[in-house]
Amino acid sequence: MEIDRVAVVGMGTMGRQIGIVSARAGYPTAMVDVSPEQVDRGSKSIESWLDGQVKKGKTGPETREAILSRITASTDFDSALERADLIIEAVPEDIALKREVFRRMDQSSPDRTILASNTSTLWITELAAATRRPDKCIGTHFLIPAALTPLVEVVRGVETSDQTVQEVTDFLDKCGKETVTVADSPGFVINRLYLPLVNEAFLALDAGLAGPEDIDRSCTRGLGFPLGPLAAADAFGLDILLACMETFHREMGEKYRPAPKLVKLVKAGRLGRKTGKGVYDYTV
Repeated sequence: MEIDRVAVVGMGTMGRQIGIVSARAGYPTAMVDVSPEQVDRGSKSIESWLDGQVKKGKTGPETREAILSRITASTDFDSALERADLIIEAVPEDIALKREVFRRMDQSSPDRTILASNTSTLWITELAAATRRPDKCIGTHFLIPAALTPLVEVVRGVETSDQTVQEVTDFLDKCGKETVTVADSPGFVINRLYLPLVNEAFLALDAGLAGPEDIDRSCTRGLGFPLGPLAAADAFGLDILLACMETFHREMGEKYRPAPKLVKLVKAGRLGRKTGKGVYDYTV
């Protein structure tokens, strides 16, 4: 089967970016979320991001319009999925929620449709078990920002077929993405390496080894990171980081326990850029 039409479930930060990737590659892309407010917010964010790319000279006005013309957004789950060849789920990192979304994706789409998850830490095999087509379930772990980052992890569940892997890899190649195929395990490769490092930065902050700016500068200037770990956590959300570390801790043991400083900030509602405050204060 050749993938011709794509659907994205969830119009948060990752969903919006994945929608742009798909539409930019020429695919009609149906996007769906649970409320009109989230759909409107997601649509405006997509337009704003594309406007920024035009202002920076990274893309032209004609390309912007072409991308937007390929995207439809609504709250109508069944309508969005009924013609899709590939559905990519990008909802919050909660196993019960994702299993329910996979169940609905399975019910609302044709038997041929591939069901993919953008999860960064959860088992693809467990999500696939909520469907009648585990051979057509796969992980497509895009990295932030998905529209700019060149690599995507392709994750095989226990029953994911070779054909599904090939069709998704071909799709991502047409989207201009490099791929690595990895086994189904919490965090896969990238987050298994990177998120414990970010958590360690919070432990260093908690221990008073250095202030946040110096911890981040040690990584950008000393290790060549494009963004320091604490600033990166603020960018993708401290709640997201905490959820991922809790999964690691539950699945792989004590060495992955979330840093107390991270837990405290999340309990205080300081989730990063999206709330105005995280490790850093973005309101000043």
